[in-house]
Amino acid sequence: MAKKQKKTQAGGTPATVALTAAGTAFTVHSYDHDPSHPSYGQEAAEAMGVSPDRVFKTLVADVDGELTVAVVPVAGTLDLKALATAVGGKRATMADPAAAERTTGYVRGGISPLGQRKRLRTVLDDSASAHPTICVSAGRRGLEVELSPADLAALTSATLAPIGRE
Repeated sequence: MAKKQKKTQAGGTPATVALTAAGTAFTVHSYDHDPSHPSYGQEAAEAMGVSPDRVFKTLVADVDGELTVAVVPVAGTLDLKALATAVGGKRATMADPAAAERTTGYVRGGISPLGQRKRLRTVLDDSASAHPTICVSAGRRGLEVELSPADLAALTSATLAPIGRE
């Protein structure tokens, strides 16, 4: 039996389709991805001319055996201990990239917190609330979506917590 695939609008991704379906205000930013750039997030910030503290990366971690999404500024790193604490866990490690891709339906460097194949528990770094809008991956390399942190938190049922480090 064939698996049911999410239908996307022409040129859309599951993330942009989810935003449109929810009636959420957002802006799509597209840029030419350079495969030789050492950081997907830094590349996005530079290409869009946006401060790196407003561009957030989506990371998948394993917290006590459960995959969990962490959304943190590209200018910093994820504090795994803080992530575990935020979700009531004991230990967090970065997830196996293949498991992250398989579970979310996105490729590394293009994982979006929105429109994932399997909705994962999500934690958004609380620094996001200092900005009227932030940018996150729209579901593929070279494509970002800009939206309010409150909308992102609502659509992903995210917990806000201090999980990023500079």
